[in-house]
Parts: sequence; C-alpha cells; structure tokens
Amino acid sequence: MSAGCLIVSSAAREFADEIARTSDTPIPISACTTVDEALNCYAGEAVLFGDPDMLAMVLPQLRKIEWVQSTWAGVTPLIELDRRDYILTGVKDVFGPQISEYVMGYLLAHELKVLERMRQQRKGNWFTERSGVLHGKRVGIMGTGSIGTYIANVAKHFGLDVTGLNRSGLPSAGFNSVLPVSRLHEFLHGLDYLVATLPDAAGTNMLLNEAAFATLPAHAYLVNVGRGNVIDGDALIAALQGDELAGAALDVFDEEPIAEDSPLWNAPNLTITAHIAAISHPSLIVPIFLKNYRRFCENQTLDYIVDFDKGY
Repeated sequence: MSAGCLIVSSAAREFADEIARTSDTPIPISACTTVDEALNCYAGEAVLFGDPDMLAMVLPQLRKIEWVQSTWAGVTPLIELDRRDYILTGVKDVFGPQISEYVMGYLLAHELKVLERMRQQRKGNWFTERSGVLHGKRVGIMGTGSIGTYIANVAKHFGLDVTGLNRSGLPSAGFNSVLPVSRLHEFLHGLDYLVATLPDAAGTNMLLNEAAFATLPAHAYLVNVGRGNVIDGDALIAALQGDELAGAALDVFDEEPIAEDSPLWNAPNLTITAHIAAISHPSLIVPIFLKNYRRFCENQTLDYIVDFDKGY
C-alpha cells in the first residue's frame, strides 16, 4: 500500500527527482517550492516531507497529515507549533562529514593565522609570525550525538584531546572524557577550543553566557554549528571586545539572517557564515525518507522519531 506525499521545500523538485530515481516503487508525490503552492496542491496526503520552516507554515492547515519527515537535523519550527497529532522524524548520521570539515577548517585557519596572513599580504607586509598547531591541544564538544561524535573522531586524527558534554555525563565512544551539563564550568576550564553542536532545547538555552566566557581561557576559540540559542550574543561580543576570547566562527543564529544593524557583524575576530556548515543534499536525505516511507506504509516503527518535549 502506498501513501501520497507532499514535498515542501525550496529544493522540492530535486528531492522529487531523487526519489523517482532511487525508489524501488512509484510514490505519489506533489512537489511544491512555496508555501502557497503547497496549500493549493494539498489533496489529503498523509505524508509531509520538507524543510521545517516551510512545513511549520503549512502544517496547521493540513489536517490529515500523519507523518512528517524533516530534511534538516533541527526541527525547532515544528516543535514550536501547538500541533502534535502526528509522527515527526528527523535526520541523523549524514551531516557528520560536512560539519566536521567546517569545524576543522576553522580550527586550522585559527592556528595557521590564515585571516591575519591575508590582511598582512594586502598591506604588502612580509608576515613572519609562526603558526600554531592543533596536536596536543584540548577541544571540548558540547553534544555527544552523531554529529559531535563524528567531529570527535576527526579531531583525534589531528592529535587533539577531546572532552564531551552531555546531559548525563555518561561515557561516549570517541571522547577521551565526558562531563554532564551540571559541570559546565569544569568542562570549559582549560580548553583551547570549544565546539557547540547542541539542539535548540530548554536545557541548552544561554549555556554560553558571561560566566561561561569568563571561565574559558582567553586564548580559546569557539565554533558553533548547533543552534544559536546556546550563546548569549551580548556576552560573546563583550568577550571578543575585551580580549577574553581569541575568536569565534558562528554558523547558526537565533534570527537568520541576522539583522543588518547587528553588532555581531563588527565584533572582532568573529567569522559569520550563513547556516551552510551542512547542506541537506537530496542524495543524503532521500535514503532516510525512503526507508521511513516503506516503514510507514507497512505500519512499522520509523527511524529518528523526534521527542516533542525534548526537541530532538
């Protein structure tokens, strides 16, 4: 038995093409690239597949939806809706390679002084300051899920000592040690690098505040590839301006894009990227959808079911 599927995404056509190319059986699909198109095309399909921000705008009006498959790892726009009479599934175990390359790229750029060398080059200066090294330094990773674990394993290849932070503090494969969130300041103490991979959830809100930045060594460098809510933006800017933090690379923000007058744009030693650390390529996401689609049609338990209360 097949179920109709409505795809709502700016890349809906690409997702539909990949489904048609790789599915063993035909799937009734309507592919919509805008919210208005989705609302006009909806014909009672039970399955909704797409980008959470767009899905959140159409879901309240699609009363027959039974299952929603996200194309993103983060599902905050859907969690924030009152409606919970459906199964929500997320995406796991596909973004690790992309995000680890992003993280290690900025860690290496910091040690190699890439931006400073470019600035000096434009001035015509023969810049002889030595580069640093990653080997032997300490990185703390906030979040020991699939993405955090992938980053940890890659970091070890560079000779980094890797400490994890999670709710329980229970050991996790890939980490030299793991501490619970209740021992956050102990976790932050002595780090050379801090990487945040946490979801947007009540327990992660503003963990990196003024006190946290005061605990980090002044030479530490921050990379956030999780969600923007983990950082107190004002405290981060103050830490950067006061030379209490060596620098940061942020890919995620509470408001995206950030406002034109946001002080983040001009914060010293801050690199801003537009939520591009991991892209939901159809070739990565469609296999997850197809496996869950088969399970849905056969009334089996789906993979990566999101707990609405936890937010992930």
